[in-house]
Amino acid sequence: MCVLLAALICLSGCNIIIPQPRDEYVDGRLRITYWEKWTGFEGEAIQRVVDRFNGKQDRIYVNLVTMSQIDRKALVAIAGGDPPDLVGLWSAGLSQFAEKRALMPLEPFMEKAGMRREAFTEVFLEQNTYRGTLYGLPTTPASTALHWNKRLFREAGLDPERPPRTLAELDEMAGKLTKYDENGHLVQVGFTPSEPGWWHWSWGYWFGGELWDGENVTFDTPENLAAWKWIQSYPQKYGAEELRRFQSGIAGQFATPQNPFFSERVAMIVQGVWMANFIQTYAPGLEWGAAPFPSAVPGLENVAMVECDSICIPAGARHPDEAFEFIQYLCSQEGLELLNMGHKKFTPLKEVSPEFLANHPNPYIEVFITLADSPNAFYAPLMSMWYEYNDEITPAFDMVMFGTTGPEAAVSMVQERVSDMWVRARASIERRERAEAEAAR
Repeated sequence: MCVLLAALICLSGCNIIIPQPRDEYVDGRLRITYWEKWTGFEGEAIQRVVDRFNGKQDRIYVNLVTMSQIDRKALVAIAGGDPPDLVGLWSAGLSQFAEKRALMPLEPFMEKAGMRREAFTEVFLEQNTYRGTLYGLPTTPASTALHWNKRLFREAGLDPERPPRTLAELDEMAGKLTKYDENGHLVQVGFTPSEPGWWHWSWGYWFGGELWDGENVTFDTPENLAAWKWIQSYPQKYGAEELRRFQSGIAGQFATPQNPFFSERVAMIVQGVWMANFIQTYAPGLEWGAAPFPSAVPGLENVAMVECDSICIPAGARHPDEAFEFIQYLCSQEGLELLNMGHKKFTPLKEVSPEFLANHPNPYIEVFITLADSPNAFYAPLMSMWYEYNDEITPAFDMVMFGTTGPEAAVSMVQERVSDMWVRARASIERRERAEAEAAR
């Protein structure tokens, strides 16, 4: 990719004109291209939406192309001057695109089309906004919750219909749900912060912490330190090496019957709204429930990590008006309910049809909707260097979880390293903004 970008920069500097492709038509309709990352049942769901749109009018034909590594490929195409007309991104990566000026602002299109921001759940619009500008619209949202195994609760003498309501209760229940074999090895764990291992950065939010205040890195705070001391309590209780051994036996088995929650080796886990799909596929007989993950702070309720997929128009797209016409349909109640019923998620709209809820296959879908609408819902920081930030948190978490570093040292290390990176990134942002302001004058 770097070689290609360098070549494109060279071509630009040499004033070589790259020929633009001609418009293509399908049965007299303008063909626009939509790149998306979904495959399997998720890909089938967006194809149904595309087919519905293509059948509703006779001027535009949307050609859906699904692909892996969409972030990298889209950036290369945009830099090369030949982007698709539409691209589906993850909300956590949108800031990187926006910082590179790789996306078109969508508010002018919304105003022209009469689309109301108020129709969307605000937390999902926030994730598509970078430095005050809206660059994407949410399509398939998600929130996370505690999932628990009702059969294992019953077997341990716990009420299967009553999940833990405080973090202290969760820790106590986890102990009752943990089992060892005759050799003293863990064979069943009530709960571990290391599983599924996707959101190591998130634990501080259940303690009232945050990672960024909009201007500065805020990792080394009392709240985040308290969270990491709680993380450390698990290797202290069960043994760092024993947890490492147990973890190595369940790693990389999410979408299989050997998933530790499906195979009943882990009794409680934090997972997203999508988990019901995989339970239905890989463990259809599992007795399970979903509820808010309990907070460590009294009065801090319905804390949940939220995220979404986003639909965007790349900078340099040749047919932005036609692209937004598809976005307008996709983000209508009809389009989003069709898509999210296929994904088995909820929609980012505040209003849904009674039929959508009544027919939804996830019996706890309203729990996830409530969590997404909570004032304590949180998401990955809107930083252009978020991925680098997270890359510092992950190894620090492993060092604490598996006993090689204390929480104080780990939290301080992440703060120092990420702060240094952020100082350099912010200086670069400010230089670019000054240059753009001068050019505008």
